[in-house]
Amino acid sequence: MNGLDGITPDDVFVTNGAMHALYVTFGALLEPGDEVILPDPMWTEVAENVRLAGGVPVGVPLSFDDDYAYRPDAIEAAITPKTTAIFLNTPHNPTGAVLSRQTLAAILEIARRHDLWVVSDEAYEDVVFAPHRHHSIGALAAADEQRVISIFSFSKSHAMAGLRTGYIVTRAPLLHDRIPKILRCTINGVNSLAQWAAVAAVTGDQSHLAAMRDEYLARRDLIVGALTGIPGVRPFVPRGTFFLWAELEPSLYERLEVADAAELSDQLAEAGIGSAPGDAFGNSCANAIRFSFSAGTAMVKAGSEALREALA
Repeated sequence: MNGLDGITPDDVFVTNGAMHALYVTFGALLEPGDEVILPDPMWTEVAENVRLAGGVPVGVPLSFDDDYAYRPDAIEAAITPKTTAIFLNTPHNPTGAVLSRQTLAAILEIARRHDLWVVSDEAYEDVVFAPHRHHSIGALAAADEQRVISIFSFSKSHAMAGLRTGYIVTRAPLLHDRIPKILRCTINGVNSLAQWAAVAAVTGDQSHLAAMRDEYLARRDLIVGALTGIPGVRPFVPRGTFFLWAELEPSLYERLEVADAAELSDQLAEAGIGSAPGDAFGNSCANAIRFSFSAGTAMVKAGSEALREALA
């Protein structure tokens, strides 16, 4: 499905969800002090799993004006003698940006030049809105290339978050040796019921994926419409995922009499509207906020209307 060439069953390691896959991957990969380059903003647990493994997360700031592109030149500029891996996530949580095939190829070439690992989190691979497409960086690697580590999840594509099933794909003998040890000492295997459900998910009827995307697209357009035109709010139209990211201007804080995005998020929560402030996702995005449209469409519609009223 993802175009990864030459993969055998021995290259696939089943994990207790994609978050556990990140924990296992960084634990197997990093020595104390090793640096991992990642996008900023980024889902916060990525950096925390790097730290748990003794590594150091190094953020590369993303920009609204650049469509939150994870720019290869910025990645290369962040490389130091301690850099061990480049982490990427497409579609991207929290912004909904989607990396092009050309960008992925450029990132892979940087990894080759500097002899770095690439860790690719593709949990939202099936939540992509046309005309954008998901590309797996592992599909761009040669059949005998070992530097790409791909991480997948059943949570987003098949609504299986509670069953905690994900997997790691790697050809590297080093990781073939290390990963089973960490799996044995953390979970000793994913429960069999969840694994049978995962088999059914990938071998059964896939028509629900298109229906899911259509529903998410309708929800996306509801919340984008609600936030468009509000002074001091600049929503980014997500190309994938079920998150909407918006940049906030100081004029909004003044008008609403809040100190920052964190206080605004707390104020919205008191009104029954869920969100997460930008600084939960990195160091360069304090003046931003993330909303999720993963709830039912009727709830997203009502919440979007309430959100517009609260902000406008």
